[in-house]
Amino acid sequence: MSAKVHISSAVVSVLPARQQDVARLLSGLEGVEVFHQSLSKIVIVMEAAESGAIGGRLAEIATFEGVLSANMVFEQAASLAELGERP
Repeated sequence: MSAKVHISSAVVSVLPARQQDVARLLSGLEGVEVFHQSLSKIVIVMEAAESGAIGGRLAEIATFEGVLSANMVFEQAASLAELGERP
């Protein structure tokens, strides 16, 4: 059986005054990519070996100063072989 990867997107709602700080923190997290930013919303893409890791990451993000909410929008699980990658 091929190793799986979970890919998820989420919307992080932030206080406008803290948007840049939160985006910088998110960019520094392993497995997190900032995809889009607006004044009060940041769209991120996360990648992890298991779904629980993504849920834990979202819970962590929700505790950041200036974050109002962190909500998953989409999740897909695929084998590395399906993505054309090696384990």
